[in-house]
Amino acid sequence: MAAQNTQRDMGSGSVGRLMAGLAVPAVAAQVINLLYNIVDRIYIGHIPGVGAAALTGVGLFTPILMFITAFAMMAGSGGAPRAAIAMGRGDTAAAEKIMGNCFTVLLGFAAVLTVGFTLAAPTLLRLFGASDVTLPYAVAYSRIYILGCVTVLLVMGMNPFITTQGFARVSMMTTAIGAVLNIVLDPIFIFVLGLGVEGAALATVLSQAVGAVWILRFLTGPKTLLRLRAGSLRLVGRVIGPCLALGVSTFVMLSTESFLSISFNASLARYGGDIAVGAMTVITSASQLGTMPLQGICQGGQPIISYNFGAGKPERVKKAFRLQFGVCVGYITLFWAVMMAVPGAVAALFTSDAELVRYTAWAMRIYMAGIFSTGFQISCQQSFMALGQAKISLLMACLRKLVLLIPLIFLLPLFLPDKVFAVFLAEPVSDILAAAVTTTAFLTRFDKILQRGAAAV
Repeated sequence: MAAQNTQRDMGSGSVGRLMAGLAVPAVAAQVINLLYNIVDRIYIGHIPGVGAAALTGVGLFTPILMFITAFAMMAGSGGAPRAAIAMGRGDTAAAEKIMGNCFTVLLGFAAVLTVGFTLAAPTLLRLFGASDVTLPYAVAYSRIYILGCVTVLLVMGMNPFITTQGFARVSMMTTAIGAVLNIVLDPIFIFVLGLGVEGAALATVLSQAVGAVWILRFLTGPKTLLRLRAGSLRLVGRVIGPCLALGVSTFVMLSTESFLSISFNASLARYGGDIAVGAMTVITSASQLGTMPLQGICQGGQPIISYNFGAGKPERVKKAFRLQFGVCVGYITLFWAVMMAVPGAVAALFTSDAELVRYTAWAMRIYMAGIFSTGFQISCQQSFMALGQAKISLLMACLRKLVLLIPLIFLLPLFLPDKVFAVFLAEPVSDILAAAVTTTAFLTRFDKILQRGAAAV
């Protein structure tokens, strides 16, 4: 009955109340999910004697981590909106087929990524900027994490199918259970058992495994609207193809985050050495506290936008978008103000090395100078996805990183005397330009998309 009420609210209840009910748990889930990596880094950064080097080494694993996440979200973020649109049309069987196909694809991704990264990790970490000092920590962390990446893929790839049904609190619990377990296990494995960075990786993998079991039990249990059935697991091209096509934009956003991390680390290692790479590790973690909640807000808005788009209710789609847009912009502007005001206090959370704290505080103000604009960019780009607009969503995903940011990381140091400053400056320049283009593109196309309707998707 509660599930049926959620579906009725999608189509007729208060948009504001419904979005709050979906977005608040989704934001909490995103923030809690961050704890998997942030807690690791906080503990690692305070290992006596080697904290700064270990923190830098683990930060060099970020490109591989983001690449694994990108594959998970290509299935999850591409399949969940299409499942919601099918539910809006009243076709539950099609929605279940979508979910089952995405589950099978995630298992395939896990097999390929585990083998590939296990073999290639040491070489890749060198290419990413690892020095003789930081490489042992990076390799030690990566070996354990990669072996357990199937749990990461299942948690991140299947959780969107819980949220898109309206079970935002269940989705939040998926990450909450794992994150709390990770917080408990980290100090035990790292300090009590003396496992160091290997302990941090082991704690994360075990925590994600518990989350994966939670998800599978729910999606095969009696409360879910869409049930994971054996008959839906066989891959069908016309089912999985559109899901992956829609999810490509998220894949590009996250996988280019991997290439972006490589570009930053390589340039910073060249111009600023290990301390600059260490500062980037801290800044990346801190910036996720701003951008990940934006993803959570949009996850709350996505089921409402997708369902009502499929149900042919454009006014509710507009209300949901406007509310999502306003909350995203308001939140990230507040976050930007805090980062500009107290960057040193934020940096000190991650490391006890005084020199690294001072360096990071200086770099953070440069890097995050334009982060306020990401509220515009992410809310509009994610709305394209919620409306099933795969091509334009992919284009906007490519714009910020592939077209603007990565080239600027290498070009700006050619023109500015302070090379490290130039590398960090590339971020705010690309943020602001991408936000302007994406917002303009969405607002000029929004009404036309609604007029064509879901049948054109």
